[in-house]
Amino acid sequence: MVLLYIFAFVVLVNCMYYFLFSKFSFSHYQKTKKQELLPVSLIICAKNEAENLRTHIPFWLEQDYPDFEIILINDASFDDTLDVIESFAEKNSCIKIVDVENNEAFWGSKKYALTLGIKKATHQQLIFTDADCMPSSKNWLKEMVSNLYEEKKIVLGFGAYQKFPGLLNRLIRFETLMTAVQYFSYAKIGNPYMGVGRNLAYTSKLFYANNGFMSHMEIPSGDDDLFVNQVATKDNTAVCYSEDSFTYSVPKKTWSAWFLQKKRHITTAKHYQYKHKFLLGLYYVSEILFWVLSLVTLLLLDWKIPVIIIAFRFLIQYIVIGKAAKKLNQKDLTPLLPIWELLLVFIQLTIFISNSASKPTKWK
Repeated sequence: MVLLYIFAFVVLVNCMYYFLFSKFSFSHYQKTKKQELLPVSLIICAKNEAENLRTHIPFWLEQDYPDFEIILINDASFDDTLDVIESFAEKNSCIKIVDVENNEAFWGSKKYALTLGIKKATHQQLIFTDADCMPSSKNWLKEMVSNLYEEKKIVLGFGAYQKFPGLLNRLIRFETLMTAVQYFSYAKIGNPYMGVGRNLAYTSKLFYANNGFMSHMEIPSGDDDLFVNQVATKDNTAVCYSEDSFTYSVPKKTWSAWFLQKKRHITTAKHYQYKHKFLLGLYYVSEILFWVLSLVTLLLLDWKIPVIIIAFRFLIQYIVIGKAAKKLNQKDLTPLLPIWELLLVFIQLTIFISNSASKPTKWK
């Protein structure tokens, strides 16, 4: 009987998180009131991204926005990245180039390259994306930057991944969906903790006021989530999740490449504020315990009550995450939500164990 009470408590904790996530799932996106569109600098850091730049620069140039510049940073590439950037810059005066050479003190540091790009920017409003990202519409800049007003100095956007056949693609998109649900939800309740560099905006004034990335410059990744974790507050942070504001990028094609990417991200998360580490850790532990105790209670106890508890938890999950998936154009993931969750929990546990032995040292 004690085991059943423990299981019920774990499910209760898990469902409390889904109640938190409902703050985003059931929210209605309200566009900001019509206001002056401030000039903006779009900043992209590229390392060996020649092909992606050829594909995506035209999409950035086509943005329906009255006054913007594009800062393209060549981060010590050894492919044709610089040549591609220069060829577009010759034809488009709004493009500015930052050519970064490897610096002994900041070898392989994306944060160093981004800092040089920010210093090159003419405008105070900055929006960031990656070389492999494509905006979902010509209104992307307008949607994101319109949220930078008055006290709002950070805008968290959604960086989605393109849909392709296969298990890996669905799992990557599910992990991206759950990450977005969490950081949007926490921001909704006034406790923002991260954003993604594929779709993020903030002001240069905020960047300089907080000494940029200096407090975590030695950490290979975290130019997006660690910076947001350091400077975001309930008053200075806005969220933007209209469909026109999404970006889409091509996900990793192999399990090993995605595994290495997630190792880097999880390593960065340990540097979050303590309250965020506790809340995120408790959610993950409650997921693990749910799956373990589901099996144990079904095997050791009368199956009827555990089945009712499990069904209740799945119902809450389908309602809350299913609604969020529809909102973020990921509704094809909804039918198999428990399967994606179980696979992701297993992979994250594997990554945690792997990170205890070795850690990635460079962003590329």
